[in-house]
Amino acid sequence: MRNTTFVVRVRSVFMVFFLTVVADSAFAAIPLITDDTGTQGKGNFQFELFGQYGQDSEASVTIKTSDLSATLTYGIIDTADIILGIPYEAWRSNDSESVIKGSGIGDLSLEAKWRFYEKEGLSFALKPGFTIPTGDEEKGLGAGRPTYHLLFVATEQMKPWEFDMNVGYLYNENSVSERKDIWSASLDGQLEVLKNLKLVLDAGVATNPDSSSNTPPVFILGGLIWSLRENLDIGLAVKGGLTKPETDIAVRGGITWRF
Repeated sequence: MRNTTFVVRVRSVFMVFFLTVVADSAFAAIPLITDDTGTQGKGNFQFELFGQYGQDSEASVTIKTSDLSATLTYGIIDTADIILGIPYEAWRSNDSESVIKGSGIGDLSLEAKWRFYEKEGLSFALKPGFTIPTGDEEKGLGAGRPTYHLLFVATEQMKPWEFDMNVGYLYNENSVSERKDIWSASLDGQLEVLKNLKLVLDAGVATNPDSSSNTPPVFILGGLIWSLRENLDIGLAVKGGLTKPETDIAVRGGITWRF
């Protein structure tokens, strides 16, 4: 019984993280959660290596999660990409009496992004996708069934500022009585303070997948993006939960390489 309770709680934490990015392994510009309308251009690739360490506490239970994801994006035409995400996840849950942990490959994701409008710095895109249940549901590493999602993306560029907005829907097919209809919204701002250095702020809210609670997960994130070269970026941020369902604190970052 205790093991089942821990796994359900870990899955809840996993789902909160999953829905805030809509698809766990297909990230916006690292370390942001809100995506932009940018695409790679026909025949170009982008590789992202992303990591996050988070800690969440409730009553006497503490859950620590570590996520490592590799994402490959390919430009099929100038305004459209396909995106493959492969996540690895590990978690450790403990209370005063016992420790339970698990690790392994999470749910793979496949997405497309299509920028359908662009004029005078304002652009819109759609990003549909689905996940493949490759993660072990019983270990809290995946949804257990395919999920489907659609993200609307808007970007406004006003040098040295950029603003991005996302509104998303996730069909959370599951076998553990979670809500199936998950909505999310987020907004980020980026400011180029020095050449090749941006400060970023991101915030978002989503439907709580836990059907026993109406309190939405709400996050805020602050960090930076440093462009070492024209085709190589490093991102780092701290993300905090503003409501109880959201992970209390997380450090996230990684590298982006375009070729």
